[in-house]
Amino acid sequence: MAASASATVIPALSSVPMMNTNWAIGIGGIVALLAIALLLSTDRKSIRLRMVACAFALQVLIGVLVLHTSWGKAGVQGMAHGVEALMSYSKGAIDMLFGGLTNVPGGAGFAINVLPVIVFFAALASVLYYLKIMQLIIKVIGGGLGFIIGISRVEALAAAANVLVGQSESPLVVRPYLAGLTKAQLFAIMASGMAGVAGTILAAYAQIGIKIDYLLAASFMSAPGGLLMAKLIIPDPKGVPVHSPVPIMEDADHHPKSLLGAISDGVQDGLKIAVSVGGMILAFVALIALLNGIIGGIAGLFGYPDLTLQGMLGFVLAPIMFLINIPWNEAVTAGGLFGEKLIMNEFVAYIHLMNEGGQLSPRSTAIMSFALCGFANLSSIAIQLAVIGGLAPNQRDMIVKIGPRALAAATLANLMNAAIAGLLIG
Repeated sequence: MAASASATVIPALSSVPMMNTNWAIGIGGIVALLAIALLLSTDRKSIRLRMVACAFALQVLIGVLVLHTSWGKAGVQGMAHGVEALMSYSKGAIDMLFGGLTNVPGGAGFAINVLPVIVFFAALASVLYYLKIMQLIIKVIGGGLGFIIGISRVEALAAAANVLVGQSESPLVVRPYLAGLTKAQLFAIMASGMAGVAGTILAAYAQIGIKIDYLLAASFMSAPGGLLMAKLIIPDPKGVPVHSPVPIMEDADHHPKSLLGAISDGVQDGLKIAVSVGGMILAFVALIALLNGIIGGIAGLFGYPDLTLQGMLGFVLAPIMFLINIPWNEAVTAGGLFGEKLIMNEFVAYIHLMNEGGQLSPRSTAIMSFALCGFANLSSIAIQLAVIGGLAPNQRDMIVKIGPRALAAATLANLMNAAIAGLLIG
């Protein structure tokens, strides 16, 4: 089996363009991201090289398989077609519900065409949980992660859950164990949660116009990527065992008694998410416009009336964008988008990415699709405090303490995904 995998991966690696400027910049960017993680580390002596090496290798391997092997591309394209087919079913329901409003030029396109997709996918996810299909998928992926990287089953299951569900739902998979987690284990769960995205939200990103192939690749890469940065920044203390068998425990209070109950629960959850997403976008876009008006007014007194928040963030983050293989003449624009993701959320950044038009090349747009794919933003600290802190009140103080570092780890994981993609995308 190993020989077969090598026979597929090695030719794929050989097809990647070596010894050119993009490759040199990409390698430098990867080294720089790892160096930043080491600088943020609380205990460099306890870093387990096998863990971080295996996590990094798995992250790269997923990228190579998805972007540079025929069967990897076929697999992701198959999943992408499946997601697109599911979205087409939701479109039929949206058309029936809203009629001709879905096709009105200049109409309420996002609110009508995108947000209802979240409700549909949330209901579908709830059904899969009820039928125990989701648990099986999570258990398989989690078992693979735990075996390859060498982490505890608790961390592996939570990271695997983040591939399919969001940071608000994944802690429920390991709910009975949250109160007893070590600092390093809690940090790994928080970082992987912020680095990932929910499957329900992925469909909405795709509806905006982001390529679903890239979204799926980034989602799978984020699981080992988040764990890589977590184990560099807050590693497991030396002498503390990391392996322990963790069964998937059901929460009887939150388990629907029928299929219809599962659908109803999913719809209610989806509505909450959709309303929250719509409200956040409405508020944040308006607040950005207000802030840009204030900044432009003040800067105009000094001869810079066109100065904006995005422009300021773009200049600050441009060097990092250059290191993930964004050309320097596009780095300021890309930096502004990534800054929006950090301060606000990835939804706003993705919308603006699609609105940039000719400002970013197709290759840069692809790289930014990876960089923006994750929940790593300031509000995620509050979300995790509410979710994990609510499930395990004794961990609240620790969540507050390590929250900023978890955000940094998740951000580095998303940037690492983009840096790897930048090496592989021609």
